[in-house]
Amino acid sequence: MFDEYLKQLSIDARRPVGLYEPIDYVMFSDGKRIRPVLTLLACNMFSDDVDAALSPAVAFEVFHNFTLLHDDLMDNADVRRNRATVHKRWNKNTAILSGDAMLILAYQQLCSSNGNVLTTLLNEFSKMALEVCEGQQYDMDFELRNDVSINEYLNMIRLKTAVLLATCLKVGAICGGADTKNAELLYHMGISLGISFQIQDDWLDLYGDPEVFGKATGGDIISGKKTFLLLTAINEADTKTGKELIKLIQNKDVASNHKIENVKAIYDQLGVSKVTQKAIATYYQQAISYLQSVQISDPSRKKTLELFAEKLLKRNK
Repeated sequence: MFDEYLKQLSIDARRPVGLYEPIDYVMFSDGKRIRPVLTLLACNMFSDDVDAALSPAVAFEVFHNFTLLHDDLMDNADVRRNRATVHKRWNKNTAILSGDAMLILAYQQLCSSNGNVLTTLLNEFSKMALEVCEGQQYDMDFELRNDVSINEYLNMIRLKTAVLLATCLKVGAICGGADTKNAELLYHMGISLGISFQIQDDWLDLYGDPEVFGKATGGDIISGKKTFLLLTAINEADTKTGKELIKLIQNKDVASNHKIENVKAIYDQLGVSKVTQKAIATYYQQAISYLQSVQISDPSRKKTLELFAEKLLKRNK
C-alpha cells in the first residue's frame, strides 16, 4: 500500500532531472520501510481507515532518507544499501541540494494530512526533526572526545534514531483517533525500540555479513564513531587495554582492515558482543511492555505491531 502510494507521487517524472533523479534513486533503493510501516500499523490499531496515515507515512520515509543522504555525505560513506551513495554517484553539491528538497517534500506530504490533526502532526514532526539534528551533532561531537559515557551515547541515539520511530508510532496513532495516553505509550515504545534498533545497528556494523547488511563492516571503527560496542569495551577494559584501544581507534596510519581486525579482537576478548546483544534484548522487552500497556477494545490488533518489532530484533541488515 505504501509503495503504491509513493509511486503515484512520480518523483522520477519531475524536473529538473538533476534534482529529482537522486531523490528517486534514494527512495527506491531497497529500504526496509520500517518507519512508514510503524505509522500505518499504529493507525490500524485504532482505525480501519489506514489511508489517514499514508501522507504522514510518506513524510517520515522521505525525511528518514533525507537524513541518510546527508549522513553519508558527512561520513564520506561510499555505499548504502549495496549501492553507491548519492555524493559518490553524483557529487557533493547534488547530495546537499537533493537532500534539502527531500526535507521540503516531507513537509509537503505531511501537510496533506487530515486538517483536524494537522497542527498536532506538524508540531510532533518538527520537534522530532530538530531532535534528530541535535542527535547528529552529538554524534559528530563525540568523534572528538574520549570521555563519552554510555549514558551520553544512549541519549544521542535516542535523539538521532529513536525519536523518529517513536514519532511514527505516535502520529500513526493520532491519525487513527487514539487518545493522548495511548499515543504516548506508543511513543515510549518507539523510543525503546529505536534504542534497541540502533544498538543492533552498531553490532551489525562489525559482526554482520556485509553482503546482507548492505555496506562494508567495520565502518564505525574506521570513522572513529563512539558506538555501544566501543564504549562498552572502554568500560570493561583494564587501563592498559583501554589505552591500547583508544590509540588504535585514533591511529589514522593503520590500514583499515588491520585496524578493524585488531579492534574486533579486543572486543572479543572483553565479551563486548554478548553485552551488546543483552542490551538489545533489554530495550526490546521495554518496548513490548509499553505496547502491552496500550488499552484498546480489540487487543489482537496489537499483535501485528508486536510481530513486526520482533522481526526488527531478529534482522540481519
